[in-house]
Amino acid sequence: MRNKVSPGEYLAFLSIKYEVDPDKLFYALISAGENQDSTCGDLSIKFRDKLKDKIVFLITKGTKVVAQFPISNEFLSEKNNPIKNLSKTNLLHRRQIRKDGVPYFVHIMDLRTGMKKVSVKARVLEIATPILVFTRFGNYASVANALIADETGAIKLCLWNEQINSVSVGDTIQIENANVSTFRGERQLRIGKRGMLSEVEEINCQ
Repeated sequence: MRNKVSPGEYLAFLSIKYEVDPDKLFYALISAGENQDSTCGDLSIKFRDKLKDKIVFLITKGTKVVAQFPISNEFLSEKNNPIKNLSKTNLLHRRQIRKDGVPYFVHIMDLRTGMKKVSVKARVLEIATPILVFTRFGNYASVANALIADETGAIKLCLWNEQINSVSVGDTIQIENANVSTFRGERQLRIGKRGMLSEVEEINCQ
């Protein structure tokens, strides 16, 4: 799997995103492994299954599923909290969500399926021929996949209706409030109702 991150990196990302202390998150995981469930701030952690030397945890916030993945017993038994160490890396700091309303642009290599409200700057490499589809809302719409890239990687961008004609091959675009999903085994960016797509002069990600 390309661009795969370790459980430690992902947990460090969650601690930043949900403003949870890395130490409290680490010990909440240990507690859930021993007592079936625990809480950490707004997050609930549940023991779901045991696979050889790993424990599968389900992390939720209210009724929303945040993540579910296995963590090794070796990771949980480390004396120095690995989540705390990883949360200090530059990679994870780039993923922090700014609270001042200014978009924080993420490099394509750092995008993960399930991420929401991400902002990206990239160059349009290809735009597929639009096709007409019948949507779940009972109407027809035009859809086309564009291939976009920055200096770190490439990803498909799903374009609908008027979005298709708003960009051309060679354009540098800015995307705000997009979601990362997987379709037929490939990552792709989707621009929701609150998302924005515009042309810019340079990429210049933070």
